Amino acid sequence: MEEILERNKELLSQVDAWFSRCMEAYPQHIACQSGCSACCRSTFDITLMDAYYLKLGFDALPVPVKDAVLAKCRERLALMREHWPELDHPFVLNYRPEEDWEILMPDEDETPCVLLGVDGRCLVYQNRPMTCRLHGIPLVDTEGEVMHDEWCTMNFTEVDPLALSGLTAPFDAILREEVALFRDFTGQMLGRRMSELDTLIPLALLIDFDGFDWKRWAKEGGE
Repeated sequence: MEEILERNKELLSQVDAWFSRCMEAYPQHIACQSGCSACCRSTFDITLMDAYYLKLGFDALPVPVKDAVLAKCRERLALMREHWPELDHPFVLNYRPEEDWEILMPDEDETPCVLLGVDGRCLVYQNRPMTCRLHGIPLVDTEGEVMHDEWCTMNFTEVDPLALSGLTAPFDAILREEVALFRDFTGQMLGRRMSELDTLIPLALLIDFDGFDWKRWAKEGGE
C-alpha cells in the first residue's frame, strides 16, 4: 500500500502544481486563498482511495478535534438514513444508481464541510481529496478538451476562463492515472481490481479501513 500511496501523493502534487501555476498566472482573476471556504459547502462524493488517504490525515488529528468532527459525521449519517435507511458501513454508494446519490448531496445544500475548522481552513489540507484540489477552476486539457466547464463564482468575474491558455494541464493523463491507481488500490485492499467505488466525505471518516474485512466484503458482492 505504501507504493500506491506514494504514487497518489505524486499525482496530487501534480494537480497542486497546476493550481499554483494558475494562481501565479492570473492573480487578478482567481480569488482563492487560505481561509476561503466558499466552495467547501454541501456534501461531496469521493473515491474510496481518496477516502482512505483522507482518513490517514484525519486519524493524526488531536482526539478532541476528531471527536467533534465525528459527532458532525454521525449527524449527517442520521439525516442520510432518512432517505437511504439501509446506508451502513462501509458506506459505499455504488450499489445504487448514481442519480440516487443526488438526494444525499442536493445542489442547494450549503452545510459546511465537516472538516472545516473555525478559521475556515481545512483540518486535513494535505490529505484533502482530488475533487477539492480541482475545484474552483475549469479543467481544460492541454489538447483543448474542456473536461469540466464550471468554476467558483468568485473567480473569473471579468473574463471567460475557457479562453485563457495558461489554465490548461494534461488532465486526460492525470485522470487516467487516477483510475489506474484506483484499480491497483482496490486490487490490493479488496483482492479485486475495480474502477469505481465511492463514498461521501462525512461517511469516509466513519469507515474502519483497518478492522473491516474488505476482501470478504468484495467476495460477497461489495454491498
